[in-house]
Amino acid sequence: MVLYNDEQMTDDGRPPPSSPIMEALLENARTQQYLGQRLDAADDRVDTNLLGDIVRHRPVLEALRAEPLDRREIEERLDVSRATSHRFTQWLDEQGFVKKVDSRFRLTGQGEAIADEVLRFEANVRTVHRLAPLLDTICEDHQEFVLEPFLDARVTLAEPDDPYQPVERFISLLSESEAFHGFNTTHMAPLVLGGFHTQIFEETDTEIIYLPHIAEKLFETYPERAQEAIDRGHLTLRTRDDLPYGLAIFDEHVGIGGYDETTGLMQVFVDTDASIACEWADRVYASVRADSDPLHERKT
Repeated sequence: MVLYNDEQMTDDGRPPPSSPIMEALLENARTQQYLGQRLDAADDRVDTNLLGDIVRHRPVLEALRAEPLDRREIEERLDVSRATSHRFTQWLDEQGFVKKVDSRFRLTGQGEAIADEVLRFEANVRTVHRLAPLLDTICEDHQEFVLEPFLDARVTLAEPDDPYQPVERFISLLSESEAFHGFNTTHMAPLVLGGFHTQIFEETDTEIIYLPHIAEKLFETYPERAQEAIDRGHLTLRTRDDLPYGLAIFDEHVGIGGYDETTGLMQVFVDTDASIACEWADRVYASVRADSDPLHERKT
């Protein structure tokens, strides 16, 4: 995982540009709350019936996105009748989404773009359903949370018979990492879990951004060990007055934690090793880090 140094930051203290795909995802996330207003201003909203029809034709759009097909192949691929395949292709032709070439239906450029957007919509809806426990805990702070990178993320929930499952998953990833950095609105793991703090004090090179009072509580609980780890350069603590949620960046994975506001316990932990998610996490961390302050020694 990448941890940007001061030389890599831009003149205004921000992280360098990401890949074009990541920049597009971030820009979409930043502006999506205004999309309805922009569409209203353009005065050209798409009829809801047309939107529904497009979604209903997702199977044939997806099939034709893979390759051009003739009518019989569409019937076999989708397991539909001749009349249904005719109705599908007639509708796609009326919308300008397909053209017939050598007896095969081929998506037009418009059709390919529509197919891509329908699949993206389906993937995002699926991701929202899977990440619902996390999104519910960070609902006020997820405006720039990007769904696409977490399509195949692992979701670990606290269960009544095993409330520490999310923390255990977090610690297992930490134990496999040589370096770790992240930020959190509360302690990464309960202060009573000595194994976790042994890991960050003695084994894994760590940089954490905490709220000031959380950093102070860490020193109150482990005064000597925390200071020794900092003095050795093994642990770096930074503080920031406001943080959006919990972000954990390991050697090969990135994770996000959602916490119960009353107990402070981790209720859900979502992690993935997808490269686009790791890039997103590095970008977010660098941005938050740029607005944080180093804590070189215990504040008294």
